[in-house]
Amino acid sequence: MPGSGTDSSKAWAGGGPLVVLVEPQLGENIGAAARAMGNFGLSRLRIVNPRQGWPDPRAHVFCAGADRILEAATLHPDLRDALDGISFAVAATARERGMAKPVMGADTTAAEARTRLAAGEDVALVFGRERTGLYTEEVSLCDVILTLPVNPAFASLNLGTCVAVVAYEWYKAETGGALPFAPPERSVLAQKQDLFAFFDHVERELAEAAFFRSPEKQPSTIRNIRNIFHRIALSKQDLATLHGMVTALVEGRAGREARKAAHNEAAAARRGKTLAPQRSVRTLEDE
Repeated sequence: MPGSGTDSSKAWAGGGPLVVLVEPQLGENIGAAARAMGNFGLSRLRIVNPRQGWPDPRAHVFCAGADRILEAATLHPDLRDALDGISFAVAATARERGMAKPVMGADTTAAEARTRLAAGEDVALVFGRERTGLYTEEVSLCDVILTLPVNPAFASLNLGTCVAVVAYEWYKAETGGALPFAPPERSVLAQKQDLFAFFDHVERELAEAAFFRSPEKQPSTIRNIRNIFHRIALSKQDLATLHGMVTALVEGRAGREARKAAHNEAAAARRGKTLAPQRSVRTLEDE
Protein backbone atom coordinates (compact mmCIF):
# COMPACT_ATOMS: atom_id res chain seq x y z
CA MET A 1 0.00 0.00 0.00
CA PRO A 2 1.27 3.54 -0.71
CA GLY A 3 2.50 5.57 2.22
CA SER A 4 4.75 8.61 2.53
CA GLY A 5 5.47 8.47 -1.19
CA THR A 6 6.20 4.71 -1.23
CA ASP A 7 4.14 2.30 -3.32
CA SER A 8 5.27 -1.32 -3.18
CA SER A 9 2.88 -2.23 -6.00
CA LYS A 10 5.05 -0.40 -8.54
CA ALA A 11 8.18 -1.75 -10.19
CA TRP A 12 11.47 -0.94 -8.50
CA ALA A 13 13.74 1.18 -10.72
CA GLY A 14 17.32 -0.08 -10.78
CA GLY A 15 20.54 -0.20 -12.73
CA GLY A 16 22.53 2.90 -13.54
CA PRO A 17 26.05 3.65 -12.33
CA LEU A 18 27.60 1.73 -9.47
CA VAL A 19 27.98 3.60 -6.16
CA VAL A 20 31.16 3.05 -4.14
CA LEU A 21 31.41 4.23 -0.51
CA VAL A 22 35.01 4.33 0.65
CA GLU A 23 35.50 3.63 4.36
CA PRO A 24 32.21 5.10 5.56
CA GLN A 25 32.41 5.80 9.29
CA LEU A 26 28.75 5.44 10.27
CA GLY A 27 26.22 2.76 9.42
CA GLU A 28 23.57 5.48 9.53
CA ASN A 29 25.20 7.22 6.58
CA ILE A 30 25.43 3.98 4.60
CA GLY A 31 21.71 3.54 5.15
CA ALA A 32 20.98 7.13 4.13
CA ALA A 33 23.05 6.67 0.97
CA ALA A 34 21.14 3.47 0.12
CA ARG A 35 17.87 5.28 0.67
CA ALA A 36 18.93 8.04 -1.74
CA MET A 37 19.97 5.42 -4.28
CA GLY A 38 16.57 3.79 -4.04
CA ASN A 39 14.84 7.15 -4.40
CA PHE A 40 16.60 7.86 -7.69
CA GLY A 41 16.91 4.53 -9.44
CA LEU A 42 20.40 3.36 -8.46
CA SER A 43 20.68 -0.19 -7.15
CA ARG A 44 24.32 -1.34 -7.15
CA LEU A 45 26.39 -0.59 -4.05
CA ARG A 46 29.97 -1.49 -3.14
CA ILE A 47 31.34 -0.69 0.30
CA VAL A 48 35.06 -0.35 1.02
CA ASN A 49 36.21 -1.28 4.52
CA PRO A 50 33.40 0.27 6.60
CA ARG A 51 34.73 1.48 9.95
CA GLN A 52 31.99 -0.14 12.06
CA GLY A 53 32.03 -3.47 10.26
CA TRP A 54 29.47 -5.11 8.04
CA PRO A 55 26.62 -5.92 8.11
CA ASP A 56 25.53 -2.99 10.25
CA PRO A 57 21.96 -3.00 11.64
CA ARG A 58 21.96 0.80 11.84
CA ALA A 59 22.28 0.98 8.08
CA HIS A 60 19.05 -0.98 7.72
CA VAL A 61 17.28 1.36 10.13
CA PHE A 62 18.31 4.45 8.16
CA CYS A 63 17.73 3.01 4.68
CA ALA A 64 13.95 3.43 5.26
CA GLY A 65 12.95 0.41 3.21
CA ALA A 66 15.80 0.25 0.69
CA ASP A 67 17.03 -2.98 2.32
CA ARG A 68 17.39 -4.76 -1.00
CA ILE A 69 20.24 -2.40 -1.91
CA LEU A 70 22.08 -3.12 1.34
CA GLU A 71 21.49 -6.85 1.06
CA ALA A 72 22.93 -6.92 -2.47
CA ALA A 73 25.91 -4.67 -1.56
CA THR A 74 29.40 -6.16 -1.81
CA LEU A 75 32.29 -5.59 0.61
CA HIS A 76 35.79 -4.70 -0.60
CA PRO A 77 39.16 -4.19 1.15
CA ASP A 78 40.19 -1.11 -0.86
CA LEU A 79 39.14 1.11 -3.76
CA ARG A 80 41.28 -0.76 -6.29
CA ASP A 81 39.32 -3.91 -5.58
CA ALA A 82 35.99 -2.05 -5.59
CA LEU A 83 36.71 -0.72 -9.10
CA ASP A 84 37.11 -4.20 -10.56
CA GLY A 85 35.23 -4.39 -13.87
CA ILE A 86 34.71 -0.60 -14.03
CA SER A 87 35.63 1.31 -17.20
CA PHE A 88 34.94 4.86 -16.00
CA ALA A 89 35.24 6.04 -12.39
CA VAL A 90 34.10 9.40 -11.00
CA ALA A 91 35.63 10.75 -7.78
CA ALA A 92 33.33 12.99 -5.72
CA THR A 93 35.28 15.64 -3.82
CA ALA A 94 34.74 19.16 -2.53
CA ARG A 95 38.47 20.03 -2.64
CA GLU A 96 40.69 20.97 -5.55
CA ARG A 97 43.38 18.30 -5.87
CA GLY A 98 45.77 19.90 -8.35
CA MET A 99 45.28 17.06 -10.82
CA ALA A 100 44.97 17.39 -14.57
CA LYS A 101 41.58 15.72 -14.61
CA PRO A 102 38.27 16.91 -16.05
CA VAL A 103 36.01 18.48 -13.38
CA MET A 104 32.29 17.90 -13.79
CA GLY A 105 29.09 18.88 -12.05
CA ALA A 106 26.44 16.33 -11.15
CA ASP A 107 24.35 17.01 -14.26
CA THR A 108 27.33 16.64 -16.62
CA THR A 109 28.38 13.48 -14.81
CA ALA A 110 24.90 12.02 -15.26
CA ALA A 111 24.94 12.73 -18.99
CA GLU A 112 28.42 11.22 -19.35
CA ALA A 113 27.39 8.14 -17.36
CA ARG A 114 24.33 7.57 -19.54
CA THR A 115 26.42 7.78 -22.71
CA ARG A 116 29.03 5.33 -21.43
CA LEU A 117 26.54 2.86 -20.03
CA ALA A 118 24.67 2.88 -23.34
CA ALA A 119 28.00 2.05 -25.05
CA GLY A 120 28.46 -1.00 -22.82
CA GLU A 121 30.93 0.50 -20.36
CA ASP A 122 30.42 0.29 -16.61
CA VAL A 123 30.55 3.45 -14.51
CA ALA A 124 31.27 3.99 -10.81
CA LEU A 125 30.47 7.00 -8.64
CA VAL A 126 33.00 7.06 -5.80
CA PHE A 127 32.31 8.82 -2.50
CA GLY A 128 34.77 9.21 0.36
CA ARG A 129 34.83 9.28 4.12
CA GLU A 130 32.57 11.59 6.10
CA ARG A 131 35.43 13.40 7.83
CA THR A 132 38.23 13.52 5.24
CA GLY A 133 36.67 12.55 1.94
CA LEU A 134 38.71 10.62 -0.60
CA TYR A 135 42.47 10.52 -0.27
CA THR A 136 44.43 12.07 -3.13
CA GLU A 137 45.76 8.62 -4.06
CA GLU A 138 42.16 7.37 -4.38
CA VAL A 139 41.18 10.33 -6.55
CA SER A 140 44.13 9.47 -8.80
CA LEU A 141 42.52 6.07 -9.48
CA CYS A 142 39.48 7.76 -11.04
CA ASP A 143 39.00 9.29 -14.48
CA VAL A 144 37.23 12.54 -13.60
CA ILE A 145 36.41 14.66 -10.57
CA LEU A 146 32.82 15.37 -9.56
CA THR A 147 32.13 18.43 -7.44
CA LEU A 148 29.05 20.48 -6.58
CA PRO A 149 28.39 24.24 -6.51
CA VAL A 150 28.32 24.59 -2.72
CA ASN A 151 29.11 27.39 -0.28
CA PRO A 152 32.94 27.56 -0.39
CA ALA A 153 33.03 28.46 3.30
CA PHE A 154 31.00 25.34 4.18
CA ALA A 155 31.52 22.82 1.42
CA SER A 156 31.42 19.54 3.35
CA LEU A 157 28.27 17.59 2.56
CA ASN A 158 26.83 14.72 4.53
CA LEU A 159 27.56 11.45 2.73
CA GLY A 160 23.90 10.58 2.23
CA THR A 161 23.15 14.10 0.98
CA CYS A 162 25.98 13.99 -1.53
CA VAL A 163 24.80 10.65 -2.90
CA ALA A 164 21.25 12.03 -3.08
CA VAL A 165 22.23 15.09 -5.13
CA VAL A 166 24.24 13.07 -7.64
CA ALA A 167 21.62 10.31 -7.84
CA TYR A 168 18.90 12.90 -8.39
CA GLU A 169 20.74 14.31 -11.41
CA TRP A 170 21.19 10.79 -12.74
CA TYR A 171 17.52 9.93 -12.48
CA LYS A 172 16.42 13.28 -13.88
CA ALA A 173 18.59 12.67 -16.94
CA GLU A 174 17.44 9.05 -17.22
CA THR A 175 13.73 9.91 -17.07
CA GLY A 176 13.90 13.18 -18.97
CA GLY A 177 12.80 14.99 -15.82
CA ALA A 178 9.33 13.41 -15.97
CA LEU A 179 7.39 14.04 -12.77
CA PRO A 180 5.59 11.11 -11.11
CA PHE A 181 2.15 12.68 -11.37
CA ALA A 182 0.33 15.59 -13.01
CA PRO A 183 -2.38 17.91 -11.69
CA PRO A 184 -5.89 16.49 -12.06
CA GLU A 185 -7.89 17.52 -15.10
CA ARG A 186 -10.23 20.43 -14.50
CA SER A 187 -13.92 20.10 -15.21
CA VAL A 188 -15.23 21.46 -18.51
CA LEU A 189 -14.90 25.21 -18.98
CA ALA A 190 -18.12 27.11 -18.45
CA GLN A 191 -19.97 28.26 -21.55
CA LYS A 192 -20.86 31.90 -21.96
CA GLN A 193 -24.53 31.37 -21.16
CA ASP A 194 -23.55 29.70 -17.87
CA LEU A 195 -21.29 32.64 -17.06
CA PHE A 196 -23.98 35.18 -17.97
CA ALA A 197 -26.45 33.40 -15.67
CA PHE A 198 -23.95 33.68 -12.84
CA PHE A 199 -23.43 37.39 -13.56
CA ASP A 200 -27.21 37.90 -13.37
CA HIS A 201 -27.31 36.03 -10.05
CA VAL A 202 -24.46 38.01 -8.48
CA GLU A 203 -25.58 41.38 -9.78
CA ARG A 204 -29.18 40.81 -8.67
CA GLU A 205 -28.15 39.91 -5.13
CA LEU A 206 -25.65 42.78 -4.94
CA ALA A 207 -28.40 45.17 -5.97
CA GLU A 208 -30.71 43.72 -3.29
CA ALA A 209 -27.93 44.24 -0.73
CA ALA A 210 -27.54 47.91 -1.81
CA PHE A 211 -23.98 47.30 -2.94
CA PHE A 212 -24.32 49.76 -5.84
CA ARG A 213 -24.56 52.98 -3.86
CA SER A 214 -23.89 55.27 -6.80
CA PRO A 215 -26.19 54.82 -9.85
CA GLU A 216 -23.61 56.65 -11.99
CA LYS A 217 -20.83 54.20 -11.09
CA GLN A 218 -22.95 51.04 -11.22
CA PRO A 219 -22.27 50.18 -14.91
CA SER A 220 -18.48 50.47 -14.52
CA THR A 221 -18.57 48.53 -11.25
CA ILE A 222 -20.52 45.73 -12.92
CA ARG A 223 -17.98 45.63 -15.78
CA ASN A 224 -15.12 45.35 -13.27
CA ILE A 225 -16.85 42.47 -11.47
CA ARG A 226 -17.47 40.63 -14.74
CA ASN A 227 -13.85 41.10 -15.84
CA ILE A 228 -12.61 39.57 -12.59
CA PHE A 229 -14.43 36.34 -13.38
CA HIS A 230 -13.51 36.44 -17.07
CA ARG A 231 -9.80 36.38 -16.14
CA ILE A 232 -10.17 33.22 -14.06
CA ALA A 233 -11.40 30.91 -16.87
CA LEU A 234 -14.10 29.36 -14.69
CA SER A 235 -15.23 25.76 -15.13
CA LYS A 236 -18.79 24.50 -14.77
CA GLN A 237 -17.90 23.14 -11.34
CA ASP A 238 -16.45 26.52 -10.34
CA LEU A 239 -19.71 28.23 -11.30
CA ALA A 240 -21.81 25.73 -9.37
CA THR A 241 -19.69 26.39 -6.29
CA LEU A 242 -19.96 30.17 -6.71
CA HIS A 243 -23.74 30.00 -7.15
CA GLY A 244 -23.94 28.03 -3.91
CA MET A 245 -21.72 30.54 -2.09
CA VAL A 246 -23.85 33.49 -3.16
CA THR A 247 -27.04 31.68 -2.18
CA ALA A 248 -25.63 30.79 1.24
CA LEU A 249 -24.54 34.39 1.87
CA VAL A 250 -27.98 35.68 0.92
CA GLU A 251 -29.86 33.18 3.06
CA GLY A 252 -27.63 33.51 6.10
CA ARG A 253 -27.74 31.02 8.95
CA ALA A 254 -31.43 31.60 9.71
CA GLY A 255 -32.41 31.03 6.11
CA ARG A 256 -30.38 27.83 5.90
CA GLU A 257 -31.92 26.51 9.12
CA ALA A 258 -35.42 27.29 7.84
CA ARG A 259 -34.72 25.55 4.54
CA LYS A 260 -33.29 22.54 6.38
CA ALA A 261 -36.36 22.37 8.66
CA ALA A 262 -38.71 22.55 5.68
CA HIS A 263 -36.77 19.77 3.98
CA ASN A 264 -36.96 17.59 7.08
CA GLU A 265 -40.72 18.19 7.43
CA ALA A 266 -41.31 17.26 3.81
CA ALA A 267 -39.23 14.11 4.22
CA ALA A 268 -41.16 13.15 7.37
CA ALA A 269 -44.44 13.68 5.56
CA ARG A 270 -43.34 11.44 2.71
CA ARG A 271 -42.30 8.74 5.17
CA GLY A 272 -45.70 8.99 6.92
CA LYS A 273 -47.59 8.35 3.69
CA THR A 274 -45.60 5.21 2.95
CA LEU A 275 -46.25 3.60 6.34
CA ALA A 276 -48.94 0.89 6.12
CA PRO A 277 -51.71 1.01 8.80
CA GLN A 278 -51.06 -1.40 11.69
CA ARG A 279 -53.55 -4.29 11.97
CA SER A 280 -54.38 -5.67 15.41
CA VAL A 281 -53.73 -9.38 15.90
CA ARG A 282 -56.00 -11.37 18.23
CA THR A 283 -54.48 -14.13 20.31
CA LEU A 284 -56.05 -17.03 22.12
CA GLU A 285 -55.86 -15.05 25.34
CA ASP A 286 -58.13 -12.37 23.77
CA GLU A 287 -60.86 -14.90 23.14
